[in-house]
Amino acid sequence: MKKILLVDDNEQDRALYRRFLGRHLGFESISFEEAATAEEARAQFVAHRPDCVLLDYNLPDADGLDILADLQTLTPPETLCVVMVTGGGSEELAVRALNNGALDYLVKRQFDQELLAKTVLHAIEKNEWRQYVSRYHDELRAVNQQLRDSLDALTETRHEISLKNAQLTAANSDLARANSDLDNFVYAASHDLKQPVDNLRGLFEELRSSATFHDAEAGTVLRLVDSSLHDLSKTIHDLSAVVQAERMTGGQPTEKVVLADLAKEVLTLLQPQVAAAKGCVHTDFAALPSLQFGRSSLRTILLNLLSNALKYRHSDRRCNVEVRAYEEAGQPVLEVRDNGMGIDMERHGGEIFQLFRRFHPQASSGTGVGLFLVNRLVQAQGGRIEVTSQEGEGTVFRLYLGPPVG
Repeated sequence: MKKILLVDDNEQDRALYRRFLGRHLGFESISFEEAATAEEARAQFVAHRPDCVLLDYNLPDADGLDILADLQTLTPPETLCVVMVTGGGSEELAVRALNNGALDYLVKRQFDQELLAKTVLHAIEKNEWRQYVSRYHDELRAVNQQLRDSLDALTETRHEISLKNAQLTAANSDLARANSDLDNFVYAASHDLKQPVDNLRGLFEELRSSATFHDAEAGTVLRLVDSSLHDLSKTIHDLSAVVQAERMTGGQPTEKVVLADLAKEVLTLLQPQVAAAKGCVHTDFAALPSLQFGRSSLRTILLNLLSNALKYRHSDRRCNVEVRAYEEAGQPVLEVRDNGMGIDMERHGGEIFQLFRRFHPQASSGTGVGLFLVNRLVQAQGGRIEVTSQEGEGTVFRLYLGPPVG
């Protein structure tokens, strides 16, 4: 449940904000605290630590910028989510608010309930994303230190191999080059996340396949580092995918997509996962062989849904996934049904498409980005998703791909 602090000396405005946000975000998913003065705002912030503060600029005992500065002393600035609201439309004030730490800015009487809800939700998501990336920066620094320690261990192992076995001279030379590349990575990783991590994973694969180690500790170190890099790389790639999806929502051109061809392409890509799960994927596109949609978006959607169905299969039965397409009231529908672990809808129904939410972390590694991407890509084309699921039985995703007809 998200907590929102409404700071406004006008009781009617606060009531209006509660009603608008409750209608669009769901009363059951948010709670409200209220304050009419700067002093009350500070006390409520300390007591409840809200996920977002809707802050009126004009209060009887202080202005919004002063209150914003005060709130920043109570929590790390990068964790503070504030949307400034004012009765005047001053562009200068908006710039000052944003420069001083507000995540967005609204002018009273110039926004409707939908814009208010979207602005608050976007500010909360932006703040969560900012904190998530900050945590991974910290983890990256820890991984960098591990890499430095690993480089020392690998250098020592290289010398031992050179002394014990002259026939491994060529392998030692490869190892020296790898160590040099790794050292360069340690420097570059603090400036760039994605590319150095991908390069380093490739170097470790080469090292493990071409070098022989007699020190048992070296193998352990290599496995630990490789596991850490795998998790970090997946997170970085998933975050990149989120950014790409956000750009695609700006208006990706649609085209006629033959569903059988697209499904064949996706299943070819997922063949190792299908084999590992000993699963079976059935497709039926007889009722709707093709549809008009962004092909790359639809590929991402189908890839994520099938990957999740295979990943979260039930251990007591063979994995079975059904994919079909049809029209309902003139609207194209893509349905993916599995017999996997299922989701507790009463507990998690409101969180399924939220960023970084995972419901079976013990079953498989992941970052909780896939369903967020699927939902954003469907919504970008005016569509929606319905989910029915029973824990322990399976899940059905019905994707209405496009706005309702009529």
